[in-house]
Amino acid sequence: MTTSAQATALACLDDIQPSLSAWTRTIFDFGETAWREYQSAAWYVEHLKHEGFSVEEGSGGMPTAFCAHWTNGAGPTIGMYAEYDAVPGNCQDAATVKRPRPGLGAEAGGHTDPHSGLGIASLGGLLAAKAAMQRHGISGTLHFTGEPAEKVRGSKPIHAAKGYYDGLAGMISFHPFYMLPLCNTARWDTHCGAAYAMIYRFVCDEPENWVRASDGAPIPQAHSAVRAPGANDALVMMYMASKALRDSMLPHQGGWSISEAILTAGQATADNLPAGLAEIQYMIRVPTLEMAEQVTAVLDRNAEAAAKMSGCRYERHWVSKSRPGLANHAMAMIAYEALSTVGPPRWDETAKAIAREIQVNAGGTATDEPFIAELEQLIAPQEAEALLRRDLPPSQLNSTSDDYTDMSWHAPTARFYVARPALRSENGQAYPSWAMNALGGISATIDPMVICAAKTIALAALRLLEDKAARDAAMDEFVSRTGGGIGGSNWLAPLCDYEPPIHFRWPEYVTTPRGRDWWIPSNQAA
Repeated sequence: MTTSAQATALACLDDIQPSLSAWTRTIFDFGETAWREYQSAAWYVEHLKHEGFSVEEGSGGMPTAFCAHWTNGAGPTIGMYAEYDAVPGNCQDAATVKRPRPGLGAEAGGHTDPHSGLGIASLGGLLAAKAAMQRHGISGTLHFTGEPAEKVRGSKPIHAAKGYYDGLAGMISFHPFYMLPLCNTARWDTHCGAAYAMIYRFVCDEPENWVRASDGAPIPQAHSAVRAPGANDALVMMYMASKALRDSMLPHQGGWSISEAILTAGQATADNLPAGLAEIQYMIRVPTLEMAEQVTAVLDRNAEAAAKMSGCRYERHWVSKSRPGLANHAMAMIAYEALSTVGPPRWDETAKAIAREIQVNAGGTATDEPFIAELEQLIAPQEAEALLRRDLPPSQLNSTSDDYTDMSWHAPTARFYVARPALRSENGQAYPSWAMNALGGISATIDPMVICAAKTIALAALRLLEDKAARDAAMDEFVSRTGGGIGGSNWLAPLCDYEPPIHFRWPEYVTTPRGRDWWIPSNQAA
C-alpha cells in the first residue's frame, strides 16, 4: 500500500516521463569517458540548480563531480547519486544497425551499462521525492552526488574519504542489471568486492647512463651509440611479464580479474631517441583487500624489473582503492518492496519491433519475443542470493566489483537492479556489443528501465523519510554490522590516500581547427 506522498511521486514521474526520455538520450549522446565528463556534469549541475538544489561543483577535488542538497526542514538525509561516464571504443548510435554516433568513429566513448539511463533514473527519483516532500510537508534533506569515472572505480572512494556520505540515514544505489540472477532484485548478502586500480608510469629521463662515456659515444644519443631501450620497452616488458605471471598471482577461485589499458606511449621524436614516457593502467577486481594487496605486490616487482631492464625508473599512481561491500538486509527489503510495488519494466510492441531489427542486423534471427524472459520478472533478494552462491566457494563473501561499496561503510545502503533491454538468442547466437549499446540509447527500449528505476528510487526514499521504524531498523543493522557505526570495531576505514587522478592522459574528446573529435581521429574521409 503506497502512502499519499508515494502516490504523488509516482504521478509526478508519469508526468515527466517524456523529459526523462529526452534527458537519457542527451547523456547517451554526450558519451563522455572517465574523468572527462565535462558536458554531462555541467548538464546535471544546471538542472539541479534549476530545481532549487544547492550544488557544490568539483566536489572532492574532482572537476566532473558534484554534491547537491535540497532541504525541506529538519529531518533525515537520504542519499542518491548519478553516474554518467561512458567507455572508450564503444561509440554506437541509437540505431538498429552498427554505426558510431554522427561525426565520430567507433573508437570514441559510448555507454555500455548504460550509465546514461542510470543517472537519469536516479535524477527522476530524486525530483519525484522532492515534489512529494513539498506537497505533503515531509521534513528532511535530499543528498545527490555526481559520481564520475565509475568504470575505473574513481569517485566514490574519494568522496567517501572526504566525508560526503557521512550523516546519511540511507543510501539508495541503483544499477541496470548486468548478469543473471541480478535482474529486478536487490543484493542480499553477497555484495561487490574490492577493487584496486593504478597507473604504472615508466620514465626514461637519464638515457645517458645506459652506457659509459668511454664506449665511444661523446653525444649520448649519437647514431653510432648503444641506446637505452626506453619507456616503450619497459611498458611492453611489464605487460608481458604480468600476463605471464597472472596465473601465479591468486588462487584459481573467487571470480577475480586483472585487466590493463595502455594510456600513453612513445614520446620519441626520432628513431635514435628512446621513448621517454609510457603508462599502463591495471584494474584488479577481487573479493578481498588481501588479494588486492597480493596482486599489487607482484605488479610492483614486475614494474621494478621492467624499469631496470630498460634504463628507466617507474612510478605507481593510484586510480582507485575501493572496499568490498557491506550488506544491509533492512535496506535491501525497502528497495525490493518498492520495486515490487512498481512492478518490473514492460516493453511494448514498438520496442519489440526495434529489438527484432537489431537481432537480424546483429547476425541473429528475429523472434516473436525478442527480449529474454527475465527482464519482465521479479526475483526476491533471497532467491537471487541462493542462485548467485551456486558458483561461489562458501568462504567467499563478495563477488564482482563496483565502487558503490564505499558508500556502504558510511550509511545503510541498498543496492538494487532493474532490467535493461537484452536480446533473446534462440540458436545460441552471441550478439556483438554494439547491439546492447544501441538498446541502451533507443528511447523505446531503454525508457521502461529508466521509469521503473526512477519510481523505485522515489518510493524507497519516501519510505525512509516517512517510516521511522524502517529507517531505524536499517541504521541499527548498519551499527551492528560495523561494530558501532563509522569508526566501529568492524568498520573498514576509507582506503583513499591519494589525490584524484585527473591529470593523466585519459581518453577524451578534443577540439582542433578540424572540429570536435575523439582523441583518436575518426578518419571518416578514408
